[in-house]
Amino acid sequence: MTTLLLARHGLTDLTGPVLAGRTPGVHLSEAGRAQAAALAGRLAGVRLDAIVSSPLERCQETAQAVAEGRGAEVQTDERFVECGYGEWTGRPLRELAEEPLWRVVQAHPSAAVFPGGESLADVQHRAVAAVRDWNRRVGEKGVYLACSHGDVIKAIVADALGLHLDHFQRITADPAALTVIRYAPLRPFILKINDMGELRLPEDSEEKDGGENITGSDAAVGGGPGTT
Repeated sequence: MTTLLLARHGLTDLTGPVLAGRTPGVHLSEAGRAQAAALAGRLAGVRLDAIVSSPLERCQETAQAVAEGRGAEVQTDERFVECGYGEWTGRPLRELAEEPLWRVVQAHPSAAVFPGGESLADVQHRAVAAVRDWNRRVGEKGVYLACSHGDVIKAIVADALGLHLDHFQRITADPAALTVIRYAPLRPFILKINDMGELRLPEDSEEKDGGENITGSDAAVGGGPGTT
């Protein structure tokens, strides 16, 4: 089973009041750099077969903090880039909340197309395609980190949960938080969502305690044996 660690970038000076989008030159703030260093510490004991990042600076800097000390290279994948918000880019969120499209984004995001930009449905399509591609690259025992953006991460998680994109606003992706998805042959499993603690990955359920999978399923009966 392939394990994907999704990390949102750390804080920037624009995180919260302004929709930064793909604005160039948006770097981690001092608090964001501390978050990135803490993320690296939380992942210190986890083997990573690849570290992948959105091309935007705030993600590159977050991913590089994890890569330092591992002798690893951060690989850039454009498909993990922030949503193309078009004419909304750089505008205050308080101002955007007055736009008619805002209600569509909140209640019916599968129909949302940003003026001069991208649709949220297209964001999900490209991001999930990237995940499937990297799952193949690292292999069925692979573990990799992808550093991306809030809406992109939420779209990937919605797909893994089998949720319609219209429900993706129910998912949270905070700065420097981790979401962990294990992709089995039949279905994905969500191990963690929006987690800020130290990460310890559970063993594959088929091999735990010498057990044998006799059902042909990748899901344990009764919810699974846990991590202890």
